[in-house]
Amino acid sequence: MKQQEDLDIVEESAVVYNIKHRAYYLGRDIVLFIGKQQFDRIYFSLFDQLIRCSTSISANLIEGLAGASKKDFINFNIIALKSANETKYWLRLIKDTVKIEEQLDKFINEADEVSKIIAKIIINSKQ
Repeated sequence: MKQQEDLDIVEESAVVYNIKHRAYYLGRDIVLFIGKQQFDRIYFSLFDQLIRCSTSISANLIEGLAGASKKDFINFNIIALKSANETKYWLRLIKDTVKIEEQLDKFINEADEVSKIIAKIIINSKQ
């Protein structure tokens, strides 16, 4: 089992291949995006849920790396996968209801890629 690695912040221009970095940047970018938005109070809970689940992805990946066993690693990755899928849900719902188009498709695509990578990690870890 790998030991927990510190989250190394790489330059913005660098291509991010490490899943924990990609998940971190996805969460961070969503938080920064939401911080710039003006929206009616009725939409507050949608944005709140999006922040919670998108930042949960990388947090659970990091927890998994610090897990005491292979089972811990797999369980935290499963939670991260669920958070990635939930992130896609909230992004799509916001896109369809609040009608904010800018960057949402980019976030949806990245969340989809992150969830596919995590799913592959889970499958490979179970073998």
